[in-house]
Amino acid sequence: MIALIQRVSQASVRVDGAEVGTIGAGVLALVCAERGDTEREADALLAKLLAFRLFADAAGKMNLKLADVGGSLLLVPQFTLAADTGSGTRPSFTPAAPPATGERLFNHVLDRARALCPRVAAGRFGAAMQVELINEGPVTFWLQVKPKP
Repeated sequence: MIALIQRVSQASVRVDGAEVGTIGAGVLALVCAERGDTEREADALLAKLLAFRLFADAAGKMNLKLADVGGSLLLVPQFTLAADTGSGTRPSFTPAAPPATGERLFNHVLDRARALCPRVAAGRFGAAMQVELINEGPVTFWLQVKPKP
């Protein structure tokens, strides 16, 4: 599982012109399931995301996690994070999980996040979305949890 996380002052996602998710200060996470991922990797990725310290403390050090600052979480499914760009000029999406698996794992992450966080919004799996954000910092990190053999 992959997440590209960004510290934001606000973020929103629209589908067909209608806003389907919006947050204030917090984290925008683009989430992707890869082939071989299961609920175990989804849970590990969410745990890592929620524990990741990307907010500044009083000394200006990145020592605070999302819950410490009372921030919101916007989860957006994005299979293109698994793209293989190693050869040629057209990406291959073979490393991404099949759509049904990707949707199941994204929904698993979303359900678990809603159980653990007070403010969670989400994009819509399989939809063409428009994502707007104000990245604070900018602060952006790539998180990845690989399946264990």
